Amino acid sequence: MTRDTQLAELIDTVTKAASDKIATAPVLIEVGDRMALADAFFVASAPTDRQVRAIAENIMDEVALKLHMRPARIEGRTEGRWILVDYGDLVVHVLIDEDREYYALEKLWGDVPVRHLEPQALR
Repeated sequence: MTRDTQLAELIDTVTKAASDKIATAPVLIEVGDRMALADAFFVASAPTDRQVRAIAENIMDEVALKLHMRPARIEGRTEGRWILVDYGDLVVHVLIDEDREYYALEKLWGDVPVRHLEPQALR
């Protein structure tokens, strides 16, 4: 399996897992040309910290179950306002809606491709 295929499967699994917990407006920010740390950021949000935690936990559970991958690191799990899950090539950001609007990651990385994701479109 190629690295691109593995990344595509990871993105698909993360998108589906986030959608299963009703994540808001998932996007993929393709940062690979701008930074060496990751190929892409997955960004999604939810209206409450409880839902942010549920989305992040479901993503980690589904990736472990389907792809047998564990994150290199997890940040923000306790607070639940912005949880970062680092899978190396893909860094997952799940934020509470108001923080997503405030930090505007899509605009911060405005000079790179941003794809709006829908799980059914990826299958």
